[in-house]
Amino acid sequence: MLLAIEGIAGSGKSTLRDWLLDAATARGVTIGHVGQFSWLSLPATRTLVKLRAGDAADGARAALDAARTDLKLHARHNIAPALARGPVIADRLALSTAALLTLVHGGPAGQYATALAEVSSARPDLTVLLTTPTGACGHRISGRATAPRFGEAPDTAARLADLLEEAAGAWAGTTGLPVIRHPSVTAEDLAAVGEACLSRLASALPATTEAS
Repeated sequence: MLLAIEGIAGSGKSTLRDWLLDAATARGVTIGHVGQFSWLSLPATRTLVKLRAGDAADGARAALDAARTDLKLHARHNIAPALARGPVIADRLALSTAALLTLVHGGPAGQYATALAEVSSARPDLTVLLTTPTGACGHRISGRATAPRFGEAPDTAARLADLLEEAAGAWAGTTGLPVIRHPSVTAEDLAAVGEACLSRLASALPATTEAS
């Protein structure tokens, strides 16, 4: 089973990922994890690095092509081998890429999400979209030692949150795959969404694995 965790910066993606990895280990379940991109194609990487920096010089078509190329490589060389060993968590995946494409190049986020969904080998079985309020996200980011990155300014973050919702709606409509929306502000929020995810991950394990 592939689980994708989506959300704007500061929404709690890494915290949820780490909670799930720790909880799974405590229960004797091994879960792998991957990032948003594979970085396995040099030409695609060059375009994606510009995209992540908010640089639109390569154009929308080239950026989408780079994202699709990278996603195919990610599915083949990273995601598939990891899934062969057990459930996998992706810290951001197609929805974040679709939202970023719209933020930088314009156009409907849903259209980009639909195009990325065509890479069926990289479709998550379950997507969790963390809907943590942008104010709480901004407060968390302000405490980080690193400098703010593109997309983390308050107005831009709010726009990204809307784009993720748009992408999620198109994704669910295109693929028929579930998207869970949940905030992650309090410890109770984290535990609630974490337990829901862990239950889904555990249900995908063979009975012999769950019992071991």
